Amino acid sequence: MRILPVDTAPTPSPTDLSGQVGKATGVALGWLLEAGIRLAVIAGIVVGAIVVAWIMRRLIARIVNRIVNGAKSKASVDDTQALDSSPLAQVRLVQRTRTLGSILTNIVNVAIVIIALLMIVFSLNPDILGSFALLSAAIGAGLGFGAQNIVKDVLNGIFIVAEDQIGIGDVVDLGLATGVVEYVSVRVTQVRDVNGTLWYVRNGEITRIGNMSMGWSRVIIDLAVPVDVDIASVEDALLETARGLSKEPKWRSRIVERPEMWGLESISGDALVIRLVMKTRANAKDDVARELRMRVKHALDEMGVRLPALNSITLSGYEAAQRVKGANPPKTKPVATTPPPPERPVWKARKTKPKRSPDGTHGGDANGSRGDDDGRSAS
Repeated sequence: MRILPVDTAPTPSPTDLSGQVGKATGVALGWLLEAGIRLAVIAGIVVGAIVVAWIMRRLIARIVNRIVNGAKSKASVDDTQALDSSPLAQVRLVQRTRTLGSILTNIVNVAIVIIALLMIVFSLNPDILGSFALLSAAIGAGLGFGAQNIVKDVLNGIFIVAEDQIGIGDVVDLGLATGVVEYVSVRVTQVRDVNGTLWYVRNGEITRIGNMSMGWSRVIIDLAVPVDVDIASVEDALLETARGLSKEPKWRSRIVERPEMWGLESISGDALVIRLVMKTRANAKDDVARELRMRVKHALDEMGVRLPALNSITLSGYEAAQRVKGANPPKTKPVATTPPPPERPVWKARKTKPKRSPDGTHGGDANGSRGDDDGRSAS
């Protein structure tokens, strides 16, 4: 016969049950209240970050607009596009200001996002920031090995814009792409070529920049004429045609200096190549070149000069620009050099002239001759 154990535990009273329920409810309410406070803090941080970002963007835009409006007022124009006919310094100022404004906007956005994330993490767990030392070391190692290109792109982009190497609207040759700069960010520069292709060039990959919109440009026309033509008359006709173009009101503002005739550049059995150059504004080079070519063709037709075949023209591109006449290099004063130290005097024995006898013969020779005579007589 088996005897079952008797349960002697006290039966909980209704008062104890209600106490446990109240304690659990209090814990739940406390957790919900704490979670609500944290969510409110996170929402406040997010809203504050958005407000600060908006204020900073408005401030940067206000500064950029103020500089642009100042440039337009100095140039006495109402539209930014009209700055093309204003001094080049104002155009560069507007382009550089807008580019720096876009870069500052990106930097402000990134900084605000990082600060907001750190504040959110601190609000969730205040003690977790102590472990960020190890995390920062890991992030530093990762940046040192895996994010070298990103750091290189950012630093190179900042220096490119700060040194005013390129700006929005410039026609540039980056080696990797050639075209018009449409956007410059901290890491990537966007260039659209003549075919309409938009190129994304990383700033860290840019090793050289050829800016065709800075300062002035030069129209170079290499004209091939027959070998039996009168070179002097052709040069005079070409130069008069170019001067006539530079005097017209439509083209006067696009031409910087008077045209120049550089003369005969190449001689071959089929053609003579004559070079005509004209310095223009950077953004008007193509228009002036097309108009000048058209007028040169009409001038040659009036003279009855027939152009040879195109395959006889050998000069093209940058390889043909071997002469630098007209480039107007800066004049510098000669640097004074230190004269070489004087040579130390070297002692030399003084040469003594032999004494002459009254009869005009050397003393030594006379004595010697006398000695020889005496010797002969003694013998």
